[in-house]
Amino acid sequence: MSRLELMELLKSRYESGESIRTLSRELGHSYGLVRDLLLEAGVRLRSRGGPNRVKKGHYVNGEWR
Repeated sequence: MSRLELMELLKSRYESGESIRTLSRELGHSYGLVRDLLLEAGVRLRSRGGPNRVKKGHYVNGEWR
């Protein structure tokens, strides 16, 4: 698989919700390489804990959580 093909695969799977750690483990590449390729592909990385992490005591979308 070429570097460009790998970048596209990683981008697609990451944007579908998979974590960098899962991608690196399943594809046999280091966390750092996967992260770098995602950045090179123009992907905006999620914050730690994934897309749904909300701290308690914060006002979100009109309600306290």
